[in-house]
Amino acid sequence: MIPYLIMTFFYFLVAIIAALEASFASWQILPWFNGMVWLRVHFITLGVITQIVFGVMPILSAKHHGIPRPKMRWDIWASLNAGIVLLLVGIPLVSSVPIIAGGTLVFIATTLLLVQLAGIRAQSGKALAVTDGRKFYMAGLFYFLIGILVGTGLFTNWTGPLGIVGDAGEVHIHANNWGFMSLVFVGFFVDLYPKWAKRPLSNPKAIAPIFWMMTVGALALIFSPWFANTTLAAIGAVLHTSANIWLLVIAINPLRGDKPAWTAGMSHLLASYFWLFAPLSMAPFIIFGIESVLPTKSLEATTPQALIYGWLLQLGYAVVPYFFHRFFFDEEKAELGGTWLSFALVNLGAVFLWASILIKPIRGPLHGGAYMLWVISFIPVAIDLWKKMKTGIAQAETAVYCPE
Repeated sequence: MIPYLIMTFFYFLVAIIAALEASFASWQILPWFNGMVWLRVHFITLGVITQIVFGVMPILSAKHHGIPRPKMRWDIWASLNAGIVLLLVGIPLVSSVPIIAGGTLVFIATTLLLVQLAGIRAQSGKALAVTDGRKFYMAGLFYFLIGILVGTGLFTNWTGPLGIVGDAGEVHIHANNWGFMSLVFVGFFVDLYPKWAKRPLSNPKAIAPIFWMMTVGALALIFSPWFANTTLAAIGAVLHTSANIWLLVIAINPLRGDKPAWTAGMSHLLASYFWLFAPLSMAPFIIFGIESVLPTKSLEATTPQALIYGWLLQLGYAVVPYFFHRFFFDEEKAELGGTWLSFALVNLGAVFLWASILIKPIRGPLHGGAYMLWVISFIPVAIDLWKKMKTGIAQAETAVYCPE
């Protein structure tokens, strides 16, 4: 797990630099950096989040099924990280060779992880429980495979042979966001909420229908741009939004009336979902091109950034420090990360970015302000991660060289 944590910290630092660059580009301080939007997004999705997800899924699944922690799979780690590096080189260069090679390696790593997760249940011999996050992880990884396939095809002209008649870029985004990331993080809720909140979800029986609503909803949201079908988009948005609202209800109900339970980390975790709903609420305007009401072109270009930084990054502020503490130190004492400063700034940055979509005359200053707020919000979280990683690695070295 430690190699995944080290790479997570590295991508956190790179994401800070990339956000700073975006702010300067919007303020015309470094205008020549324009055009790196998707590279910045991938530092968080392919970088920070994927490292954590690939590292912890087998461990959480094994613990749930009561079997020993799986050994570090260096083949999965190496394939994933070599693939990410090649993609991060190939995307800005728009070079098909590193993109195809990188996409293939990440696809292989994901497939190997799916096989490993399937083997965990076979090893335990236990039936799949309703409260097991493993099924969310496996469904999410299946959608990630689709996202990888289509995303690689964007640069290699094989989206046509895949039968995509609509916007292939949207297919890629929907597969990764509504499929992979959404399902995996609900899996974390299912497996870890009792530790985060020190109490269970209010209605465990809701987990099974939430799983199917999200899985079917994600499929509809992927096939909507695939076949240019707006009906599928409406069905998918309703199912996906309803499932996430249901999840929040069963997560918030146990915390009602308990003020100490509303830590900065828990607030990060739950408030982030507002920024997940915001892009979904804009879907009708984008689908039907209602330019007279809202600037749909700006919405299409900017809402993925609002989604990644408002929802996914904020989830990362809570979850990533938790895993650093859990795996470097003490599982029982690990708590969600983030501070009230990071909470205020990351949400204010999302407000600024949405304002930049709607207020055209000052779009540049607002856009740059959003990224600068995100840069500052990174700092306390990055310092916390550095301290945990430095101390944890030092303790690991002491344990190796000074055995009892």
